[in-house]
Amino acid sequence: MSALKDQLHTDLVTAMKARDALRTSTLRMALAAITNAEVAGKEAKELTDEDVITVLGSEAKKRREAAEAFAAGDRQELADKEKAEAEVLAVYLPEQLSADEIKAIVTAAVESAGAAGEGMKAMGKVMGIVSPQVKGKADGGAVAAEVKSQLGA
Repeated sequence: MSALKDQLHTDLVTAMKARDALRTSTLRMALAAITNAEVAGKEAKELTDEDVITVLGSEAKKRREAAEAFAAGDRQELADKEKAEAEVLAVYLPEQLSADEIKAIVTAAVESAGAAGEGMKAMGKVMGIVSPQVKGKADGGAVAAEVKSQLGA
C-alpha cells in the first residue's frame, strides 16, 4: 500500500474517533475514489503515491468546480461545504505553484523547445515539456493559458 493511502486510512480513523463528520466523509470519499482507480480497467493494480496524488487532485478539482457552481446558483451553504472538502483534500496534495513559478517553467520550456515565434503549432511540444514538471502542482488550465499567452495565441 502506498504511504499516502496509508496516511489517509490513519487520518480517517483519527477523524472517526474525534467525531469530525466533515473530515470523515471527505476521507471516505477520497479512499473510495482511490479504490475505484485501483480496480478500473482490465486488471486491478496497486496505486503509487504519484497515482494517489493524481486521484486526490482530481477530487479536489471536482470540489472547487462544484463550489463555484453552487455559489453561482445562490446555494452558499452547499458551496461552503464543497470548499471545506477541498481544503481537507489540499492537505494531502503537494503545494501548488504560484503564477510566477508557472510562468518561469513555461518560459524555460519554450526556450528549450525552440518554440518562440512558432505560435500555436508548438503548443503540444511545449505542453509535453511542461506537463511532467507541473503534474499535481498546478491546474492544467492555468498552465495551458500561460503557454498560449507566451506562444502569442
